[in-house]
Amino acid sequence: MIKNIILDFGDVFINLDKEVIFREIPKWGGNGLTRELMALNENYEVGSISSEEFINQLQSAYPRASAVQIKAVWNAMLLDFPDERLEFIEALAQENQYRLFLLSNTNALHIPYVERIMGTQKYLRFKNSFEQFYLSHEIHLRKPNAEIFQFVLEENDLLAKETFFVDDTLENTEAAEKLGIHTWNLKVGQEDILQLKSKLQDALSST
Repeated sequence: MIKNIILDFGDVFINLDKEVIFREIPKWGGNGLTRELMALNENYEVGSISSEEFINQLQSAYPRASAVQIKAVWNAMLLDFPDERLEFIEALAQENQYRLFLLSNTNALHIPYVERIMGTQKYLRFKNSFEQFYLSHEIHLRKPNAEIFQFVLEENDLLAKETFFVDDTLENTEAAEKLGIHTWNLKVGQEDILQLKSKLQDALSST
């Protein structure tokens, strides 16, 4: 029996353009998005460095880019949040059949921007649909590390076999599966979170 649902944010609720950084960074010169810069982003996503330090290090790597340009490009990946998805999660919360949790790899630049593009009222409606709203930079853990899933399970007294996790990144759902969590690797552009109930039924029938 599924009692708990853990949901990703990006490309599950809010649409993303994940390629914008790869398109824009070459315009700044440098060596593209190197391993060092990927590691920098991961450190930023777990709150190990501040937004100011993150931007300063990017400026060191790409001196032709201003702080304003860096912020703009980093936030440009965040697109629209369809109203039907907000209404869906609100309705699911009101049914009170499942305990709902959000679990997102994100950063301190993205969340204020999301609130701005959604509008504070809609953002709070979304946030209040969840029992817990876990953001990687606030809890200092990120997917796909097993520790982040164990943290959510243990902090909320959840059993893995009673928990369903939705994420658009296969690496993340595979990590959750290793802990015994049921998963749905949502295929962006082919599937939508609005199909959640049918996916839950599929999970139940396979157990």
